[in-house]
Amino acid sequence: MLKISALKVENLSENCITDRQPNISFGLESSLKEEALKKATITVGNWTYETTNQINNIYTGDLKPFTKYDVHIKVEGKSRELAESITSFMTGRMGMPWKGKWITDGSYDFPDKESPVPMTFCHKFDVKKKITRAWITSTALGIYELMINGEKVGEDYFAPGFTSYDHQIQYQTYDITAMLERSNLLIAIVAGGWAVGAFNYVRKNKINADRQALLCEIHIEYEDGTSEVIGTDDNWKVTEDGNYRMAEWYDGETYDARVDLDKLVWRQATVTQTTKNPNIVAQYGNSVKAQGIMKPISSTIAPSGEVIYDFGQNFAGVINAKIFGRNSQRIVFRHSEVIADGELFVKSLRTAKATATYICINGEQTYSPRLTYMGFRYVGVKGVDPKDIELEAFVLHSDFEEIGSFECSNELINKLNSNIRWGGKSNFVDIPTDCPQRDERQGWTGDIAVFASTACYNFDMSRFLDKWLVDVKSEQGFGGGIPMVVPRAGDNWPPLANSCWGDSCILVPWAEYLARGDIQFLSRQYDTMKKFLKAAKRWSAFLSFTPNSRYIWRFPFHFGDWCAPGETTKQWLKKGKWVGTAYFANSCAIVAQIAELLGKKEDAEYYRNLRDKIIKAYRKVFTDGKGTLKNEFQTAYVLPLHFNMVEGDERKVMTKNLDRLIKEAGNHLTTGFTGTPYILFALSDNGYTEAAYDLLLQDTCPSWLYEVKAGGTTIWERWDALRPDGTVNLGEVKEGKSEEESSGGMVSFNHYANGAVGDWLYKRIAGIEPTSGGYKTFKIEPIIGGELTWAKGSVRTPYGLVLSEWNIESKKFSISIEVPVSTSCTLVLPNGENHILMSGRYSYSCNC
Repeated sequence: MLKISALKVENLSENCITDRQPNISFGLESSLKEEALKKATITVGNWTYETTNQINNIYTGDLKPFTKYDVHIKVEGKSRELAESITSFMTGRMGMPWKGKWITDGSYDFPDKESPVPMTFCHKFDVKKKITRAWITSTALGIYELMINGEKVGEDYFAPGFTSYDHQIQYQTYDITAMLERSNLLIAIVAGGWAVGAFNYVRKNKINADRQALLCEIHIEYEDGTSEVIGTDDNWKVTEDGNYRMAEWYDGETYDARVDLDKLVWRQATVTQTTKNPNIVAQYGNSVKAQGIMKPISSTIAPSGEVIYDFGQNFAGVINAKIFGRNSQRIVFRHSEVIADGELFVKSLRTAKATATYICINGEQTYSPRLTYMGFRYVGVKGVDPKDIELEAFVLHSDFEEIGSFECSNELINKLNSNIRWGGKSNFVDIPTDCPQRDERQGWTGDIAVFASTACYNFDMSRFLDKWLVDVKSEQGFGGGIPMVVPRAGDNWPPLANSCWGDSCILVPWAEYLARGDIQFLSRQYDTMKKFLKAAKRWSAFLSFTPNSRYIWRFPFHFGDWCAPGETTKQWLKKGKWVGTAYFANSCAIVAQIAELLGKKEDAEYYRNLRDKIIKAYRKVFTDGKGTLKNEFQTAYVLPLHFNMVEGDERKVMTKNLDRLIKEAGNHLTTGFTGTPYILFALSDNGYTEAAYDLLLQDTCPSWLYEVKAGGTTIWERWDALRPDGTVNLGEVKEGKSEEESSGGMVSFNHYANGAVGDWLYKRIAGIEPTSGGYKTFKIEPIIGGELTWAKGSVRTPYGLVLSEWNIESKKFSISIEVPVSTSCTLVLPNGENHILMSGRYSYSCNC
């Protein structure tokens, strides 16, 4: 039986609201083997479209503002079986001018390096006739919360989301039909957030505006056919004396429950304007929402008297406390990732206070922060008797689907995979951050560049990454450079082209394309990629006077072998030209493939030729021409091996040299962010499978399993963030200063970059790897070793579920796989046997 298993509009199964011609996609299931789509007919109103493609179906019919469109799809398989399904989407404003105006409190100001007090806006309005529907469209400079008649509107945190506000701002649309009464009160709280509040480790504020601002419209349609729009203007009221006394990302939030809004002195709001002229568009990313509830696994009393709750897992989120309190009682919640000497360890937070403060009224009450979030495992509570509080926490991250899974016979590897997944979720709070806890939480481009492939296996990243890449494109420098953090958010560094971090404009969309197959996604980013590679080529030729040196990328700056263990920052940076040149070659190879997909054959040929020149230069300048580097370090071997820059005997020598360096390091990796994601591939794909497994299973520092055995529940920034003696490594000791004086450096216990090893777990242990966009074609080729006796991996692709499940018993390897409808799988068994399989479920075995 043929069945439509998924029907999505703009990669959403429901509640899609869009301002652009939407992309319609669908997955199929069938009990028949070798089933595939013959044709599908998509109908939206009077628009009908026949297709043989399950993805990349763009609706080209008319669109009107604030209108619901039903999508009806009928499919026919090659078996002639039929199936059909329906869904719908809504349009947003579609460019319709706003009747509402930006409003603020024009009299309010606040000092540099501080976040503003949240503004509270209010407006009363009546509904005098029966309504058919009502909705709000709203956005802010800052982050905002709406309430109607005391009830929160929507489920989002941190709307309108973090974008490059000078270029684009998202607006939200909320249905409020069921919330309206005859007389209504709308309350809007607007905190500084990313646009106005203090942000990044230098605490720059007023980045996009001098103060918060709100833009809102209430739309009401009546049964008699009339309608009205109530927009923000100077008739709305505003105050800074509301319940939220403080709110910012790093220091936290203070909420005073005693404040009675009815008794406040309100001022007239001031009409204002944005300093730039950004596009205000319907939300195209994923909202941040509560994704789960965490309960403490234990509580202890610290020597200081603070009650410390252990949630058993490091994550990003907020506490939720049920309290029996008394008037003016002040309860303080502090957050940390680790405990030292029985107390919360907060030095690693640097200047961030990570504190929520709640001032009580009498009786039972509930408090959970709404205008900030923390990265934490432990919460210390002061000011309340433990018997008078019931504490839990909400996990917060962007609202994407979890689509991938992995497990195997080694529980330490399973725990590592759990850590990888939690690290990803913790750092996908509206943008891909580096960490969720200290005074940073920025969109570092290098971290997502190396983690994107792993992320796209675990999660449906389509809308999340599409949103972020819009900002990458917007903030690309005139000369082609990509900022080191996106959105820039107050950083003063010029957007100069550098490797890995800059290559994110290529590596991230390529990973997403392989996972979801959206050709439009690549097309939107293509000019950004070309502009970046042009900059890389120009900088490579800068101050270069020989033919080969013109393709060695040294300038202007590279992070190099960032966070390589046992080295200093200066040593990491010094390796930049090796890393930069290899990444340059790899990005040329990827863009050549993208150019072919987009039908740009001349471009494809150009980038293939450019790649050849870069490879020749790497071999000539850095090696003896036979596979040995003149200056040896692990990453300098890993990158050319994994990026296919060498072949034949030279490849064999390089792999042997890499294996030797690992053994000389006591069977440890010494790679930084740029080499670590690929080191196991460099070994296993070149005949050193057991060496790869040995490195994966290493459990002394530095290693992935060292972190697991040390009690880590996420991935760390530094391999030795927690030393074997249990003390916290606060980072590089500055010359002439003690460690205590140097404290507050690079020590994050939730930094997902090194979790990119997840890609090897999925592609080599489970063996699942796409060979074309969206897994239209893919291979399953498990590599056995490490004394594993079974492994299982799955990923829900746009076409359907891909499954690989294998076990070994009595030296016999058996595997069961699942191939989605309309796709093709190449199955390679450990004995080299190959099978080309169309859709269906299959089982094979061989001796091993």
